[in-house]
Amino acid sequence: MQKHVDLNCDLGEWKSKDGAKLDEAIMPFISSCNVACGGHIGDEESMRATIRLAQKHGVALGAHPGYPDPENFGRVVMDITPDLLKDSIIGQINRLKKCLEEVGVELHHVKPHGALYNQAVKDKATSEIVISAIKQASPGIKVYLPEGSFSSIMAKEEGLEVIYEVFADRAYEDDLRLRSRALPDAVLHNETDVITQLRHLILEGKVLTYSGVKKPIKAETICLHSDTPGAITLAQTINTFLRKHGVAISIS
Repeated sequence: MQKHVDLNCDLGEWKSKDGAKLDEAIMPFISSCNVACGGHIGDEESMRATIRLAQKHGVALGAHPGYPDPENFGRVVMDITPDLLKDSIIGQINRLKKCLEEVGVELHHVKPHGALYNQAVKDKATSEIVISAIKQASPGIKVYLPEGSFSSIMAKEEGLEVIYEVFADRAYEDDLRLRSRALPDAVLHNETDVITQLRHLILEGKVLTYSGVKKPIKAETICLHSDTPGAITLAQTINTFLRKHGVAISIS
């Protein structure tokens, strides 16, 4: 069983005026957040507000760059040239860094969003673009990526510190990739299912795949998506479960 783990959440993803209230409700239960920085969603107003909330609650701040595709919320692989994609990722990270510099806060990590994250896991060319862009924008930064992926292997080769990420609210396939959101039961929003997943991940160091196979997996940070139904309750439930089992919630 692990003694400590980071609990992260994707925030600053305001699809309505209630977005800020959602962030505020989740923030007390997490140790780090991934801030949307203008690719799939997000602008300077949402970034600055999320930064203020994170400062208030002592939550580490990370950049959450994605495909520059707000129409699809960055959850569809985008037909874009390597140069344009790299420039977009760098630009997104730098926009957040500019907002952080205004209040004297350092960027803690970078975590790609959505389809960009998943594509970099399995596609070497995409992982090269993503890691190159992150390294250029923030040399030596921590990156949240899954164990065994092209992106995590390449990040380590490029001298970036990898924090291995798992997901509390997503189903896994047997190859340890996330089950596609286009398929049934890809998102776990039932509290019992989420806690069962956490029990395997944190207490056993394994994940139960969609087909029912248990596979070893390294979990240094746990992600909860803020747009998962019931995310506020899930954040509190996950926090309570970890503390109940003697697992401290802290950044790596």
